Amino acid sequence: MNDNPIGVYDSGLGGLTVWRELRRALPRESLVYLGDGKNCPYGSRPAEEIRTLADRAVATLLDAGCKLVVVACNTATAAAIDFLRAKYSSTPIVGMEPAVKPACLNTRSGVVGVLATARSLEGDLFRRTAARYAEGVEVVAAVGEGFVELVEQDREQTPEAEACVRRAMEEMLRRGADQVVLGCTHYPFLMPLFERIVAGHGVTVIDPSPAVARHVARLLDHYGLRAGENHAPQYRFLTFGDETYRRRLECKALA
Repeated sequence: MNDNPIGVYDSGLGGLTVWRELRRALPRESLVYLGDGKNCPYGSRPAEEIRTLADRAVATLLDAGCKLVVVACNTATAAAIDFLRAKYSSTPIVGMEPAVKPACLNTRSGVVGVLATARSLEGDLFRRTAARYAEGVEVVAAVGEGFVELVEQDREQTPEAEACVRRAMEEMLRRGADQVVLGCTHYPFLMPLFERIVAGHGVTVIDPSPAVARHVARLLDHYGLRAGENHAPQYRFLTFGDETYRRRLECKALA
């Protein structure tokens, strides 16, 4: 048993979608969330810069006593996960994989849509995953242009946001995608818009966060890291931004 917290890291608010699933699936576990904030968004930053930012974040979470770290940022995972696992090899580090496998296994039309940041779509992780599971399946990828900024500015439910989402999904829906993968942890905050846009079209929108929480649970069991049955969980929120941003993280998580 280990009552130390699980660390969760993202460029900003997006990883809170994973934080919420972890809290739901693992109610006895303490959590430390680090939302960079200062350098968000990551989507168009050079890979080397993202590695440096991710390194600082993971080091901060380990200094806070975290027993396991979830890199709840698809862009940081694509740019830095191999580096982080090599550097911090004594700590389990979980990344975000695009949910291409379940999408390809469940498609009926043979067309799968993937929404992600530019950096994630350019990364080796997405290419390897698509090559492995998408044989015989057409994968239509699109950048969620402006999605992260909309979430960071609390504008998820605006007409501007709906127009932005419709524009990004237009081509994949036109080509018959019946599975749409959300490849950025910010994007599930836009789920009401996705569901409204695909309503009546037989399209499944896949949020990978629940699968990540299940994987973390398996790792805790594998390494004997579960918190004790009587442990009272605590939740901390950190940022490289200012105190106002830190409070936003806390409020959005606990809302």
